[in-house]
Amino acid sequence: MSIQLKTPPSDDWIPSLEDTPFHRLGGEEAVHALAEAFYEAMDASEPALARLHELDAAGKVNRGTRERFGLFLIGWLGGPQHYSERHGHPRLRMRHAHVPVDTAMRDAWLRCMHQAMDARGITGGVRRFLEERFAQTADFLRNTEG
Repeated sequence: MSIQLKTPPSDDWIPSLEDTPFHRLGGEEAVHALAEAFYEAMDASEPALARLHELDAAGKVNRGTRERFGLFLIGWLGGPQHYSERHGHPRLRMRHAHVPVDTAMRDAWLRCMHQAMDARGITGGVRRFLEERFAQTADFLRNTEG
């Protein structure tokens, strides 16, 4: 009896120090574009979630929030640590403690991120990796039943 090793699909991907999600997505500009697409999706399809953020005069999630999230994503995805340099450690649970995050809110956040990844054309192994990591993080931030 011989053992056959399964060959992973050609688009299977595991990040490394040299090949991070940040690099796979295309660097700072591309990650900022993902953050913008995320808030565009939120403004368009998840108004209850959008209202939890500071809004601008047009009723959309404001520029400062978008910028901070972009900086956070850059570092979280393996790029430069601009967020930490400017705002300190992310401390995600602490920074979100004032917001009741239940399963419905988690799912709304994930829908926005999936729409943003769709809009940015993120596919393949990096998409699967990001979907898993975003889901883990969003679930980690739940702080209320439901």
